[in-house]
Formats: sequence, structure tokens, C-alpha cells
Amino acid sequence: MRRYNLPGDRALLKNLRAEIPPVSLTYGGRRMALAELSPKIEREALDETRTRTLFSAALDEHMTLRVERVDYADFPAAEWTAFVENHGEAPSALLEDFCVFDGALRGENPVLLRGNGDTCDESGYEWFREPVTAPIAMQPTDGTSCRGAFPYMRLCFDGFCVNLAVGWPAQWRAEFAPAPDGAQLRVRQARCRMVVRPGETMRTPRMALTVSEGGDDRARNLWRRWYLAHVLPRTDGGPPEPRCFMHLLGAAGMPDFTGATEENQLHALNETLRRGLHPDVWWIDAGWYPCAGVWTTTGTWKPSPKRFPRGLAPLGARCAEAGMEMLLWFEPERVRENTEWDREHPEWLLFHNEPDGSLDPNRLVNLGDPAVLAAVTDRIDAILKESRASIYRQDFNFDPEPFWVQNEADDRVGALENLHVQGYLALWDALRARNPGLWIDSCASGGRRNDLETMRRAVPLHYTDVGYGNHPIKQKQHRQMFEWLPYFRAHNMNWDDPETGEYSRKNRLPDEYSDLVAMAPALTDMTSFDAPDEAFALSARMQPLWRRAAKRMMEGDYYPLTECRKSREDFYAMQFHDPDRGRGFFEVISNNRNPNRVYPLRLKGLSPKALYRVSDGLTGETVSQTGEALMGGVEIELSPRSGKLCFYEEIKE
Repeated sequence: MRRYNLPGDRALLKNLRAEIPPVSLTYGGRRMALAELSPKIEREALDETRTRTLFSAALDEHMTLRVERVDYADFPAAEWTAFVENHGEAPSALLEDFCVFDGALRGENPVLLRGNGDTCDESGYEWFREPVTAPIAMQPTDGTSCRGAFPYMRLCFDGFCVNLAVGWPAQWRAEFAPAPDGAQLRVRQARCRMVVRPGETMRTPRMALTVSEGGDDRARNLWRRWYLAHVLPRTDGGPPEPRCFMHLLGAAGMPDFTGATEENQLHALNETLRRGLHPDVWWIDAGWYPCAGVWTTTGTWKPSPKRFPRGLAPLGARCAEAGMEMLLWFEPERVRENTEWDREHPEWLLFHNEPDGSLDPNRLVNLGDPAVLAAVTDRIDAILKESRASIYRQDFNFDPEPFWVQNEADDRVGALENLHVQGYLALWDALRARNPGLWIDSCASGGRRNDLETMRRAVPLHYTDVGYGNHPIKQKQHRQMFEWLPYFRAHNMNWDDPETGEYSRKNRLPDEYSDLVAMAPALTDMTSFDAPDEAFALSARMQPLWRRAAKRMMEGDYYPLTECRKSREDFYAMQFHDPDRGRGFFEVISNNRNPNRVYPLRLKGLSPKALYRVSDGLTGETVSQTGEALMGGVEIELSPRSGKLCFYEEIKE
């Protein structure tokens, strides 16, 4: 991957990345930077591509500032995190404004590309591009890292770009301001004004950056390659393979999984296999625990004795027998009133009063308490082992910030949040250590908590609760996911009228169009075990096409070929190209109300003089064209609500 580590890139990184990370803080009323403290510096090689540098300095006789930075030999990339530790016997002086980045990024004409993340409505996953000619502040809402502000951004200067990412699964803040030689940047936990108690460690968000010559295309793909190589969690030593998920939704007449039973789940699984489909994963979502038909009644973490009298072991055993994995849903941080943990362990919980004085029926599990963290870890681990689930899905469907704010002292602003973040990450680290090969699916009402620190441990198999079968909305969401988080899952369901395109929220069986729109590295095939034969025939035809495309999504560079305006009148086109193998694919979608019939396709990244074999994935038709012709413009004819997916490969003599 030398193309992502050019001499110019390294020079840019060296110019932007100070020898000592630009960490700063206010301690005991004094503002100081790490560089001013003459830190001790130690280096160690982690492996052949990564070097860790430790910076440490005393703030006083009891408090130590420590910064851990990792540099990469195979990419122009660096990341770091700062910690303060109280090893004394008394509370520290006041810690404020603890910044992981407080410095300048030098270059001409800075322009910021940023997004609003998952807003829990159709306005989410939007892009904004604006010059840094006035201060720009970014901060998510309500204590989750991706709601209202996306913790991945790009700062483009004349001739080069800097990708920036914040790892903090809570309330972070990034501030950009114009500077004479570029842009000033400050990144921190949004709320920090605390004393640090004896034995405590507080930390900053993780900060990561990659630097590349050129514009958006190269910056985008350098980030993707670094992410795939060094961020995406490994299973069995390699990146996750494409996975097809299936589940029985709406069992026993219930709208969700609260009607799931051992009997109907085994029946659905067996029927799916009998009818010729073999998913990789069987999905058990919210509602398998005692909840009286309301899935949000969380806090009694044991299989429902009425619906699963033998526990989840029989279902896990059947999955293993069929060569499938099982996914199991949890929401361990939320406890509802009058559930097991609420009744038996109120000392584990943080409570919150509504503005009218009434008690919020939700409670937040205090993962910042080591004893609570240990108990929660043990309970989840026991269920994972008993069920043989190999994919742990953690959801989070309420706002934690009010619980932290209402329970903190005046000299502990941000402390509960900081300790909770550390506990949340430690929970996942422990579960992965106890269950080798475990996948973690990060879900927070979809995609509200997919920051970089979270993504080092998880994949977003469910990136939003919005627009499941609304295809133009899904296209817009995919556009941002492919840019920054290249492994995710989509549904192939329809919630639109095939004739008009109007969105009705009525779930309909997939069609060819919905399968094409759902192209992502992972897929939930919404074909139900009681679907008609034609639905199974469609899945049998489309799943091999999806698997082939999904593999190339993980191998190739990503080129968005159209704007995504969430419009039923648009074309949507994308390309994945692997320059090392000389192959890739492109897809063009015509939405329901597109008045045009011809899309002028122009591919990117090909060798102009090379000859490529292009095969239509749906029809099998094959033609040969030069790279120059494919990049110069090829007319693709499509009817509304249809698509074309073509694979190409360089013809070698």
C-alpha cells in the first residue's frame, strides 16, 4: 500500500504533527501545555508498522500527565490520548479544559467537511462544506457521540487534506478557528471541571489524523485503507467477512421480537434452510428477556422462562449445527423501573428527575463504578456463553447526559461521564477477552455512538433507526458510511410504494431494486420463512451477487459518482476499485420518479490504456472496454426503479 504512504504525505504529516502532541489543560488555575512540562519520552515498537511513544510529566507531587501516541509506518497517520492519574491520598487541584488537541494546522485556504451524524430523523447523515473564515464549533447532543455532530471530519487546504477523527462515546467538542497560517483546532471532552480523587484516572478523547496530498478522493481512500488495516476489529486474525443476517420479525403477532420463542425461532430457522437459503447469522433482537410484550422493559437479563424455558442454548446449538452464528441483543446501560436490577441493585444505578419533578422510568447503569462493571460483565458473559452467541449487539436508546449532570457535584463536572466512558470501553474489552472471536455490534438507536474509540472494538451493523425501506434516504446514509466506516449492514426491505415511490412505512417484500440499493458489506435479507416462492427465488439469485460485490467493497477504493440529495428523482451511482488487482465494480440506481433514462457513467482510478472485461451482474452480458473509454463516459440506460451492477477486471496479456 505504498500509494497511501507517499514521500509527500510523510512530509505533510511531519509538518503538521508536532514532536510533542498538542495536549493542554488547566490545572489548579494554571493553563499549561504538555510541551511546556519537559515530558519524559519513551518509545517502543508495537509491531512492524506501529510505534508507541509515551510522554509523561508531573503536574504536582501527586498528579501525573501521560500521553500515549501511536505512529504508523505504512500510513501517514497518528493518534493519541491523554490521561491524568492521581496516585496520592487526597483529591487533586481542579482540572479544567483538558484538550487532546490544542494547536494549529498549517496550510492555505482551509475548508472543513463535516457531517451531522445520526439525528434520529431523516435530516441525519448530511454533509456540510464551509471555509474556516469564522469560528466553527461541533458538539453532539444528549451525551452520545454521533447525534447532531459526526466525529469524523476533513480539513482541506490547497494541495492536501487532513482527515480528523474523535474517539469519545459521549459528549465531545471540536472548535475550528481561522489562523494566520491555517486553522486553529481544539478538541476535548465538552464538560470538564473536576477534582480527581485518589486512585482515579481521567482521560481525553482519542484523536486521530491522516494526511494526504491531493483532494477528496485520495483523502477518502487513504482513510478507508488505514481504517481497514488498523481500526476495524479483527476476527480470526483478519477483517470481518461479508455476512448475511436473517431473523423472524413479528413472531406470534407481535410487532418486534417480544413474540420470539424457542419454538418459532427454531421453526423459522429450519424453514429458511429448507427453502434453500443459508444465512451466515441468525439474529435475536430485543425482547428475548421478561418484558411483558414491551421490549424497552430492560433490566432483567435472563431468557424469558415462559418463551425460552430451556434458555437460549437450544437455539445456539441449532445455529452451530447449521454452520451459522447467532447474534444476541442487549441494552445493559438502561434499566427500567421495577425490573430485576432496579429492585435488587438500586446502588448500581443513577436516577434522574424530569423537569416536573417526577422520576424518569429509565435508570442509567453506573459503569464507572468498578464493582458494577464487574457484575454487569459477569452477567452478560454468562449469557453469551450459555447461548453460544458469537455476535454481541449492544444498544443504547436514551440520553445519558441528564443522568450525569443531575448526579455530579460542582467540583466533579464531567467526572461521571469520563468514568462511564472508561467503564463502557472496559466492558467490551473484557467481553472480547473472555470470548475469543466475539464480534460486537455498536447500536445506539442506530448510529448515535459510532465514534473512533467505539469502532476500535465494534462494527455498526445497524447504523440508523431511520429510513429502513426508504431508498433515497438509505442512499444518502450509505454515502457517509462508505466514506468513514467502511464495514456496516443494510436491510433490503421496501417501505415504499413500488408504483409511486411514496414512503408509507408498510413493510413489503424485497424486490430487485431494494436488493441493489442495500448493497453494503453486510446484509439483512428480509425474506421471511413464510414468504412466497418468488421471494426465495429472488434471494437465491441476489445473494451471490451481493457477496461478490461486498467482497470488493472491502478490497477497493470508494468513489461516489453522484450527489445524494435523498430524492426519488435522482440517479445514485458508486464505484469500488482495487488498483492492486485491477478490478472492481460499479452500480447505478434509477429511483422511482427519475425523469431521465440515461446516466452518463464516468469511472475513476482506471488505467487509461488497459483493457477491462465488464460483466453485468444481473444479465451476465460481457463487453470489453478501455479504461479511457470507461472514464470518459459510457451511457447507462435505466427505467425508473431499476439498477445495474457490473463487475470489471483488467485483461492481462
